[in-house]
Amino acid sequence: MTTTFATLPLSAAMLSNLATLGYEQMTPIQAQSLPLMLKGHDLIAQAKTGSGKTAAFGIALLDPLNPRYFGCQALVLCPTRELADQVAKEIRRLARAADHIKVLTLCGGVPFGPQIGSLEHGAHIIVGTPGRIQEHLRKGTLKLDGLNTLVLDEADRMLDMGFYDSIAEIIEQTPAKRQTLLFSATYPAGIEQLAARFMKKPQRVEVEAQHADSQIEQRFYEIDGKQRFDAAVRVLRHFRKQPAVAFCATRQQCDELAARLDAEKISAAALHGDLEQRDRDQVLSMFANRSLSVLVATDVAARGLDIAGLELVLNVELTRDPEVHIHRIGRTGRAGESGLAVSLVAPAEAKRAQAIEELQGNPLTWLPLGGLKDNGEPLLPPMHSLVIAGGRKDKLRPGDILGALTGEGGLAGTQIGKIALFDYQAYVAVERGIAQVALQRLREGKIKGRSFKVRAL
Repeated sequence: MTTTFATLPLSAAMLSNLATLGYEQMTPIQAQSLPLMLKGHDLIAQAKTGSGKTAAFGIALLDPLNPRYFGCQALVLCPTRELADQVAKEIRRLARAADHIKVLTLCGGVPFGPQIGSLEHGAHIIVGTPGRIQEHLRKGTLKLDGLNTLVLDEADRMLDMGFYDSIAEIIEQTPAKRQTLLFSATYPAGIEQLAARFMKKPQRVEVEAQHADSQIEQRFYEIDGKQRFDAAVRVLRHFRKQPAVAFCATRQQCDELAARLDAEKISAAALHGDLEQRDRDQVLSMFANRSLSVLVATDVAARGLDIAGLELVLNVELTRDPEVHIHRIGRTGRAGESGLAVSLVAPAEAKRAQAIEELQGNPLTWLPLGGLKDNGEPLLPPMHSLVIAGGRKDKLRPGDILGALTGEGGLAGTQIGKIALFDYQAYVAVERGIAQVALQRLREGKIKGRSFKVRAL
């Protein structure tokens, strides 16, 4: 199959500009998505950063553009200011083929005034973050009635940062006759929700098959029933993979192991049915935002957990049901990543291991526990969680929290992770090294003009 850009119905000027930029062969995502986008279809594309997706939607949104109409004809929503700048830069390079196409970025963390001035001069394409675009729409400084194309870039990350409501509010102000293009590395439930609500018969494109059996490497270690926790510590310290889920048989086992890991300087928390909703929210928020290395859980508590990038599943005790075992380990190695599943097996559980072997239809890999190195180093997560004593009921939005951290002389958007909003509190993850600075900034500054209590978890 030829995958040169010349096979696409693009203008001669665009093709010669692509050649100048060194674009000759299309990447897999470009070859699959461009023919559909150029025909005007709505699209959901699963693609990671570095796959060439920016050029794909950049070419698609420039195609129907009218340079003589100075209204916003294409809008690209991105999760962070850094990504928005990168996308705008790429679109400007692609737009060299046409005369004077104006691309404007609208992001939080920079003064509002100059943006209004730039908007008054008109712009063909706007790239921005949901919070700031929403503010301009509310103030009436941005109009979207001439919009042809809406792009949601890294949609999963925008949903992680709590932007679902902002995105919905923005889309409701765009014309019904528009093309919607959604790019995402993973497919959380919120994406299905957005697609069902705002997209017309979207075509789906996925680059590279997701589940090869070889994605999950399984290792089994025979242990003495009394050294179960010692063995768990040893596995976690040797592989140093995080985030990890350690499955236990009972709630009591969960609590005991979590306490033992904590004492061993391995960042961990237990998740089981006895937790109050508020504690459960906190544990799950910390785990999802990467400020917790190990989640120690029962099967019931972990139901419906969809964690992207889970590097290790540790079966502290084998389950009696081999189907449950397959389900447990299937949580790692998602979205084309490779995963590792380690199982600890006491002699009394030999029958359970046999049942797994029969169900899988291939022999288990048994390894000696002595082959694992434990140098006693702590295992700490990359992020740190701050909890703000304010939430949805206080009319707080994720963009407000992001703005308070990144505004004038603040932190870079890349140093801030997920933001989770609940009715009366909010969790925000920041890089471990800047946690104190971020905490101080939120305590001394204001969020949406008000002071809130903030503490580090």
